[in-house]
Amino acid sequence: MVQYNFKKITVVPNGKDFVDIILSRTQRQTPTVVHKGYAISRLRQFYMRKVKYTQTNFHEKLSTIIDEFPRLGDIHPFYGDLLHVLYNKDHYKLALGDSLYRCKCLKVAALGRMCTVLKRIGPSLAYLEQVRQHMARLPSIDPNTRTILICGYPNVGKSSFINKITRADVEVQPYAFTTKSLFVGHTDYKYLRYQVIDTPGILDRPFEDRNIIEMCSITALAHLRAAILFFLDISGSCGYTIAQQAALFQSIKSLFLNKPLIVVCNKTDLQPLDGLSEEDMKLVNEMKAEALKTSIGHGGEGTDADVLLTMSALTEEGVIAVKNAACERLLNQRVEIKMKSKKIKDCLNRFHVAVPKPRDQKERPLCIPQAVLEAKAKQAAAEEKRKTEKDLEEENGGAGVYSMNLRKHYILADDEWKEDNLPEILDGHNVYDFIDPDILHRVEELEREEGLRQAEADDDDFEIDGTELTLEQQEALAEIRRKKSILIQQHRIKKSTAESRPTVSRKFDKDRQFTTERMGRQLSSLGLDPSMAINRMRSRSASRKGRKRERSPEGRNDGMDIDDDTPSKKQRLSRSLSRSRSVSRPPHEVVPGEGLRDSAQKIKAIKLAKGSSKKRNKNAKRGEADRVIVNLKPKHLYAGKRSNGKTDRR
Repeated sequence: MVQYNFKKITVVPNGKDFVDIILSRTQRQTPTVVHKGYAISRLRQFYMRKVKYTQTNFHEKLSTIIDEFPRLGDIHPFYGDLLHVLYNKDHYKLALGDSLYRCKCLKVAALGRMCTVLKRIGPSLAYLEQVRQHMARLPSIDPNTRTILICGYPNVGKSSFINKITRADVEVQPYAFTTKSLFVGHTDYKYLRYQVIDTPGILDRPFEDRNIIEMCSITALAHLRAAILFFLDISGSCGYTIAQQAALFQSIKSLFLNKPLIVVCNKTDLQPLDGLSEEDMKLVNEMKAEALKTSIGHGGEGTDADVLLTMSALTEEGVIAVKNAACERLLNQRVEIKMKSKKIKDCLNRFHVAVPKPRDQKERPLCIPQAVLEAKAKQAAAEEKRKTEKDLEEENGGAGVYSMNLRKHYILADDEWKEDNLPEILDGHNVYDFIDPDILHRVEELEREEGLRQAEADDDDFEIDGTELTLEQQEALAEIRRKKSILIQQHRIKKSTAESRPTVSRKFDKDRQFTTERMGRQLSSLGLDPSMAINRMRSRSASRKGRKRERSPEGRNDGMDIDDDTPSKKQRLSRSLSRSRSVSRPPHEVVPGEGLRDSAQKIKAIKLAKGSSKKRNKNAKRGEADRVIVNLKPKHLYAGKRSNGKTDRR
């Protein structure tokens, strides 16, 4: 597949930029220091090296431009004529040839001469840059692939058609020459990709008077092997009559030779084909006859239905039929051409079809076992498609028209009852309540179950109030309630944690269950010494009593009568000093259970722990969680002398 990618052509700089690029590269890539003590041969070599390097760079740059631009004689004739129409072949060749000629002259010129020559060819370089930019915007057209070409007068519906069958987005406006260049879209037919080209409108006038826009269409018609769709506006809304469009068809019919041609009558929503006058219909039939001749001329079997089609791009009526007909005609023609080519003959010569010769005149019919025939019959019966509701919907008008019958599968004694109207309310009663024959029996069971549940609920709410009990029963009931309350309180005390457990007051500890003797017995059973715990509890209770007596008015020694209950500052201070303070345990004191022998061994262990962590602490680095005070004035920005240059970064 031949593809011409004009977007890869290198940018062509103008004359001044060309000189700056070459001279700056020469200055960077060649020596720049020369001393007066050098020999004359060394000085000559120094400057000749600059000249040669500059000449080489000029030659490489200009050769790249010449090689990347396409040569009109080497590319496809379609692109050759298109470039000639757009850019004038003589001017194009002269610009490239001028560059090549000047490049050869650089061999014997010096730096100044080179720059002068580049300045002289500046207009040619500017022209080549404009050509390169325009060529990069040209659509990528493959001249050898399956192509459908749309042509006709301006404003006859060509762009609307390509927008309908492809994903192209060509501008559509109600005036002539909206499309000023070639536009390409792609469509699929029978799993093959087709290239659809929308050409600008063509006017019926002499070849010399046509402009560049029209010549783009003529070039595509002349050089591309494609199926031609000649669009005909039979309504006349494009501004041109059918006679003018027929004259254009006759003038360019030589470009349709050996190509599938279809005459498409567009805008049938405004003017049907049957409503044309006799003169216009005669012109349409003449164009149809010419298209039929073209179809038969290249070996095809064309019919009237194949070469003359009607459509409306607005209502999309006949759009897909036109596309399918064009693709089918083009595909058949390409297959016929390949079958007639020499390449296919070479392939067919490699095949040999063997046909057995009859040995006698006896007929030998096919022998198929009966089991196979029965299996095929069952398979055919199973493949018979049952009509679904979707099929019935499509047969009876489609969605919104067809209403599905939900009663046709009802199982009733008589099929005629399926279409009867069933009332919902009859004589003030819900009809569905009487459908179940056992409805009354179920209602009785429900009422019986409801009565039993209600009786159980009444039994649960029964509470003894004591009015009907004897004196002995009332005493027993009071004792039961007292024991119940005690059990609830004991359970709550056991359930609470040690921190939230309240202190047991004397009135609740009448049985003396919570005593120091009991705590001592429990600790002794666990193998612990209870003396320290008992002494601590007794000291706490004594200190509380002492503080309570100190706070009482009887414990005051000042002998003053105080009317106000608010204590003075001195009294508050003395009270705070009188309180017992908790004394912390020294670090060297040995606590039972630590695994150390005495205080000396514990002090030694503490020293060893501190020594082992000292090295680790020294190697520790600052982390992201540590407190950091950033340096707001870095020294490298605020120290030293500052020059006269820019100081924005400071």
